[in-house]
Amino acid sequence: MSSTTADKTVSLRFHHGQSPSIVIDGRWLSTGIGTYTFNLISRLKTCGDMRLTALTMPGQEAQLAPFCDNVKLVTASMYSIREQIEIPLAARNSDLLHVPHYNAPLCHRGTMLVSIHDLTHILDETFRRTMKSRVYAQPMLRLVARRADHIFTVSAYSRRQILEHLRVAESKVTVVPNGVSSNFFPESRNAAQLQTGRSFGFDGPYILYVGNLKPHKNVSGLIRAYALLRSRAQLDHKLLIVGNDAVGRPLLRKTASELGLNGSAVFVPGVPTDLLRSIYSGADLTVLPSFEEGFGLPIIESMACGTPVACSSTASMPEVAGPAAEYFDPHDRESIANAMERVLLSEPRRQTLTELALERAPTFTWEACVRKHYEIYRNYLN
Repeated sequence: MSSTTADKTVSLRFHHGQSPSIVIDGRWLSTGIGTYTFNLISRLKTCGDMRLTALTMPGQEAQLAPFCDNVKLVTASMYSIREQIEIPLAARNSDLLHVPHYNAPLCHRGTMLVSIHDLTHILDETFRRTMKSRVYAQPMLRLVARRADHIFTVSAYSRRQILEHLRVAESKVTVVPNGVSSNFFPESRNAAQLQTGRSFGFDGPYILYVGNLKPHKNVSGLIRAYALLRSRAQLDHKLLIVGNDAVGRPLLRKTASELGLNGSAVFVPGVPTDLLRSIYSGADLTVLPSFEEGFGLPIIESMACGTPVACSSTASMPEVAGPAAEYFDPHDRESIANAMERVLLSEPRRQTLTELALERAPTFTWEACVRKHYEIYRNYLN
């Protein structure tokens, strides 16, 4: 810790008579938001002196307790009316509350910082038309943006959208990119490919998608591009789709079946980190075809495992992937297929992307992410 940081921490302690009290809503510990939340909570106390409390759901206490001074159970579900009451009550004696999603309690009277990762509910046409988006998400995003003392977001792209659509002051929004965990690193490609095949009942090379199966992720477009690729290229790659979504999966399975991809498109639910590392490491290519992304964690996770990435040329993805990816138009299945073909049929291109990936991934660290959060916290604790 620098002397400047130490001095400011001490001044906070004297100002309050004790260490500042920070509360983080840690109920969401799955998907990309959960990865962000867990890494924030698990690393925050390394930044300075504080009393850290995590709010979480029953059954999750053991995950967060080692990193906190206190864990409080909150039974209110996400996006519920009850959380608007229970979260302020649980955080009422804190100096600062941080809610790492847009479902923040509007009636909280103390200092409140909020993370808004993306504006998919406003920007994506499919999401925008849903009842949940019109009745809850869109109004809530606008109300929370006004109520929050400060907003964190994960990319310059998301910051531009927040400023444009939620109409808040520029000084109120800080970009803090996500990091990639040290748990992601290259394994032997052959060994990882064999382990993945054994785990899910197939053999041979594969193309990988990791993420949820909601419409804005454009997995349907990827499946159609994959079918096109198989029809014209001498490739025997499977398409491995890793993602939890009981609603989206049946429709995608139907699409794959109609395209004659039974046995070629393999669907698996979420997996533990160690197996996910092997899945990334064994893939010949990871594809992220989203229409909208606030960040896109699979991009840097795949890169950290030394696996080439092809992704959309839209939203935040060029900002995250930089020169280390093959790009395509997510609205054009021909463009997606061409990008995959350029990588899979060219060993020099794969090698170049692998080298660039291994250089780029380490520039995104959770340590830097958490330090930046702590710097903003200090501004409000002062």
